[in-house]
Amino acid sequence: MALRKNKTGSQMYPWVTHMHTHLGGECSHKCTYCYVSNPKTGRAPRYCGPIHLIEDEFKVSYGSDKVIFIEHMNDLWAKEVPEEMIKRVLAHCCTWPKNTFVFQTKNPGRYAEFINYFPPDYIIGVTIETNRIIEGISNAPTPEERYKAIMAFSFSGRKRFLTIEPALAFDLEIFAKWIVDINPDFLNLGADSKSHNLPEPTVKDVMGLVTKLHEEGIELREKHNLARLKQE
Repeated sequence: MALRKNKTGSQMYPWVTHMHTHLGGECSHKCTYCYVSNPKTGRAPRYCGPIHLIEDEFKVSYGSDKVIFIEHMNDLWAKEVPEEMIKRVLAHCCTWPKNTFVFQTKNPGRYAEFINYFPPDYIIGVTIETNRIIEGISNAPTPEERYKAIMAFSFSGRKRFLTIEPALAFDLEIFAKWIVDINPDFLNLGADSKSHNLPEPTVKDVMGLVTKLHEEGIELREKHNLARLKQE
């Protein structure tokens, strides 16, 4: 599989130039809104079954001067992913040091275990969709566990970002405090795009959060799908 280029208008972050995944199988987080599971066509066979490495993906050349989202179809840092697999993926990234690599997870507690294996230039992200525990949505660590884990991680001057997508119903004051505490270099904010019937925040809460971020000087990168939540 070749390195995938980010297309204009896609659901991917517009600041990412390319994506690549080495992991096959289904992510153990099993989030009900996972974009890998298309509501109409289902999940591609490549991303079904146990997590495994796709050997041909380690032959892919990254070249240089790209911003590459690694494992955009899986969570490399899920607790079920063996240590050896993570190290192999990071080693492949290190082979192409003239790029910026983007890593994102719902299990940021594992970042610290591999800090000495990261490529020279990388950006670390964490997804926290709400401050609440909403049953039946995901097997990932709870939002509070993610918040505490990312707060405990030493970034050593590296950029970090926070993603709230899909935004789920939250408690404005608590959630805003978490974000301010994390103090991300930027924050991605987006909504559910595929009608998963999720519990979503009110217009008042969304606009209140946007206002708070501006007041705190946190760079907000709104996904185009957020417009729906700002109007309902």
